[in-house]
Amino acid sequence: MKALTRSVTAAVVLMAAFGATAAEIDPAVVFDMGGKFDKSFNQGVFDGVERFRTETGVKYREFEVTNETQREQAIRKMAQRGANPILGVGFAQAPAIEAVAKEFPNTRFSIIDGVVDLPNVQSVVFKEHEGSFLVGMLAVMASKTGKVGFVGGMDIPLIRRFACGYAAGAKHVNANAEVIQNMTGDTPSAWNNPGRGAELTKGQFDRGVDVVYAAAGGTGTGVYQAAKDGGKLAIGVDSNQNYLHPGTMLTSMVKRVDVAAYNAFKTAMDGTWKPGIQVLGLAESGVDWALDDNNKALISDDMKTKVEQAKADIIAGKIKVHDYMSDSSCPN
Repeated sequence: MKALTRSVTAAVVLMAAFGATAAEIDPAVVFDMGGKFDKSFNQGVFDGVERFRTETGVKYREFEVTNETQREQAIRKMAQRGANPILGVGFAQAPAIEAVAKEFPNTRFSIIDGVVDLPNVQSVVFKEHEGSFLVGMLAVMASKTGKVGFVGGMDIPLIRRFACGYAAGAKHVNANAEVIQNMTGDTPSAWNNPGRGAELTKGQFDRGVDVVYAAAGGTGTGVYQAAKDGGKLAIGVDSNQNYLHPGTMLTSMVKRVDVAAYNAFKTAMDGTWKPGIQVLGLAESGVDWALDDNNKALISDDMKTKVEQAKADIIAGKIKVHDYMSDSSCPN
C-alpha cells in the first residue's frame, strides 16, 4: 500500500510540474539523418513545428543530426539548456531519449516513430501498413503490367511494415499482382542516397514494373526522378509529395508526422501534454492517401471509390491489414 501511495504521489508531482510550466515553454526539436528538408519524414516534422511557431509566435531550438553519435549529445544539450519539451525525430533516437529523459525527469520528451516507456516521455507511432495498403491498391489499379515496385530506405522492421502493407493492398486488388522490392541499404546513409534510389528503380522498371512506391526518406527523390525520366508512375511517402512531379506522382501515403510534431509543442503550451503511447492509423487520421490537383487526373472515379471503400472497411475492422512489426512473416 505504501509503495502504491508513493507511486501515485510521484505521478501527481510529475503532472503538477508539467502543468505549472505549461505556458512557459522552450521547445526544441532534434531532426534525424536526412535533414529537415528531405521532402519526406523530417520535413513533415519541420512543417509541424513551423506551424506551431507561426501560430503562437514561440520560437524553437533545433538541431539536424548528421551522424549517429550526435543524437544523444544533441538531446542532452537541449535539456541542459532548459529546453522543454524536446522532440526527437525517428525510431533511432529512442535510446538517446531514454537515457536523457532519466537524467531530466522534469523535462517533457516526445518521440515520433519510437517508443520509450518513461513517465516523462510521449511516444507517437503510426499504422503505416494501413496507409500502405491503400496505395498498394492504387498502384495495381494504375498499373498496365500487373507489376509494381517498392524501394525502401534502411532495411529495418519499420520499413518492412510499409512494404508488407503495400503488397497486401496490391494483392487485394489482383491476387496475381507481382510486387518487386528492394531496400537501399542497412546503414542510416540509406535515407539520403538518391542516386542509389534511382538505380534500384531503373532495375525494377527493367523487370516490368510501371508503378513504384518509395519509403526511403531523401532517397525517394531519386526514385521519383527515375520514374519521371522513364515515363512511369511513383508513389510518395510521409509528406504529400504529389507536387514534386505532377503527372508522375500517382499519390502519396501521408503519415501525419506534422500533426504529431505540432501537438507535441502545442499541448505542452496548453498544459494538456500527456506521456504514454499514441498509435495513429486510418481511424485516427494518422495515415491516409493523398488526392489533390497534382494527381487528380491519374485517379479515376472507380479507383477512388474502391480505395475509399477499403479504407472504410479497415476502419470498421472488416479488412485486417497484416502488421509486420507484430509478425515478421508477410503472408503476401
